[in-house]
Amino acid sequence: MKLRIVTPLSVVVEAEIDSLRAEDSSGSFGILPGHAPFLTALAISVVTWRKEGTDHFCAVRGGALSVAGDVSIATREAITGDNLATLDADVLARFRSDADAERIDRTAATTLQLNAIRQMVNRLSLGADAGEFR
Repeated sequence: MKLRIVTPLSVVVEAEIDSLRAEDSSGSFGILPGHAPFLTALAISVVTWRKEGTDHFCAVRGGALSVAGDVSIATREAITGDNLATLDADVLARFRSDADAERIDRTAATTLQLNAIRQMVNRLSLGADAGEFR
């Protein structure tokens, strides 16, 4: 079966593979040739595939994995490497750190938006339908 891992900027992996192991929110799972059609959201993790007895690795920053005969992974960022320990320790730590920072930014933006909505509701409920919004 074929494996294709893509980011918004490039095709990171395009290879014939014998098997694949990945991880979603429910845990680790494997895919062999002939697997039933399948779609899942990937966790920040290392995807491992085997070709002719050799393991290959790619750290992915979440994304989606689909199986429809071949395996396709679309992710925000992907880094390949031969050393699983390095990918696991360094790259995944950076991906998780970036994801935490994005979550904090989204929370802050949501808080600002909610405060703006509250101010509009307060102005409308007080009958203040004209004037500058603060």
